Amino acid sequence: MSQKWLILNVIILMYLPVSIDATVLHVAAPRLGVALSATGEQLLWIIDIYSLVMAGLLLPMGALGDRIGFKRLALLGSSLFALASLAAALAPSVTALVAARAFLAVGAAMILPATLSALRHTFTQERERNFALGIWSAVGTAGAAMGPLVGGWLMEYFYWGSVFLINLPIVAIVLVATVFVMPKQPLRPEKTWQIRQALVLISAILLLIYAAKSGIRGASAAYVTLMIAIMGSSLLIFFVRHQLRAAAPMIDVRLITQRVIAVGIAMALTAMIALVGFELLLTQELQFVLGKTPFEAGLFLLPLMIASGVCGPIAGRLVTAFGLRVVATLGIFLSAVSFFILAFTDFTHQIYLAWTGMVLLGFSVEASMLASTAAIMTSVPKEKAGAAGALEGMAYELGAGLGVAVFGLMLSGTYAATIVLPGELSMELVSQARASISETVQVAQSLDNNIGNQLMKAAKVAFTSSHSLVLGSAGAMLLLLSGVIWRIMPRKVFVVEKV
Repeated sequence: MSQKWLILNVIILMYLPVSIDATVLHVAAPRLGVALSATGEQLLWIIDIYSLVMAGLLLPMGALGDRIGFKRLALLGSSLFALASLAAALAPSVTALVAARAFLAVGAAMILPATLSALRHTFTQERERNFALGIWSAVGTAGAAMGPLVGGWLMEYFYWGSVFLINLPIVAIVLVATVFVMPKQPLRPEKTWQIRQALVLISAILLLIYAAKSGIRGASAAYVTLMIAIMGSSLLIFFVRHQLRAAAPMIDVRLITQRVIAVGIAMALTAMIALVGFELLLTQELQFVLGKTPFEAGLFLLPLMIASGVCGPIAGRLVTAFGLRVVATLGIFLSAVSFFILAFTDFTHQIYLAWTGMVLLGFSVEASMLASTAAIMTSVPKEKAGAAGALEGMAYELGAGLGVAVFGLMLSGTYAATIVLPGELSMELVSQARASISETVQVAQSLDNNIGNQLMKAAKVAFTSSHSLVLGSAGAMLLLLSGVIWRIMPRKVFVVEKV
């Protein structure tokens, strides 16, 4: 095996646990909530914090990689990832687990731009680079898709912390392989690294999402929610204005002004929102409505995982054969079609139709992500590879975080509006039962059998209706986006030597 393909194997092994950890808790959420006595909102934060913190840190970590080299960045990130995984596995409370997941995101934010920069430096020929990027993209998509299966299997036989302990042996192998396989890069101290601006960005994102969740759930007074939203918006505006004015910004804003890169970022964001949001929705329906165990829910998602994993190299060849414009547009269009199919599928009696929709979704999301990666990485010179990779990685991780938030908020809103509760419930229990299906289950378990069964029947009907409305709305938005991409994506993408 040549050196470049050996490096690719190390990159795959390094990236896999990072992508799995984005979704590994989806099927584990119900049992995790019982073990840590977590509310539905706390569970969303446990899942969400990983992707949201990573999204804010990817930009400065990409710049740090340009400064110290991708090998040093990979070693530092992998070491922190291992330590944070151990802390998460041993977390005694919700607060401790959220903090450990945040530190896990810091290590992952170093690993992701390091892998993309290594690919850009290792594979210089366009055909080979497209194929390698297809493999890399497949690892990211399949890892995110495999998360529920891995988490479900571990929850079936072990305690919840095992979903983090499995990272340790993988990272140990990666550290040794990185030392001996990855080439060294010279230090570039002239490159700037601005961590304070990244913290401003993270704070803005978290405040805005917190305000959105509080507004939907009515957990805080309206004026408190409004103040939090204003604070988040102000920080975000401050961040953008500072980047535009700074002599040495955290990221070169001119990258975003390029049409191909802007479209690529939008596609990466959309693809991850669709994939992660759908997984969160379906894993809840499979367990709460259909009564499947976490492992059975993970197995049901297997067609989506397989399609995501095997279609990366195929999508890479399609980009080479037909160009980015065709593959990008077709990927988003087929995602819309898959959502329309899944929106009106009965997962109890139309299993094969559901699997068909999931296979189509896996292929189309993978094609979209590959087209996004190829568009961004082909449009920048080598010296900008770390920054461009971090920018795309930020879109992926922000999309994963937003997938949980957006689909979660849409489900909460439609679920609360459609559920018909038994008249015997007290006002306090009515408020809790309307919040989410997981909290409805908790209420039902505290009632006598007759009222509890009525409540669960109402919950299942409401969740199924909400699932159809959410996926149908998402499909309509994706359909519109595919038309926009066809109009604005150029027929031919040229490599930019200076930006």
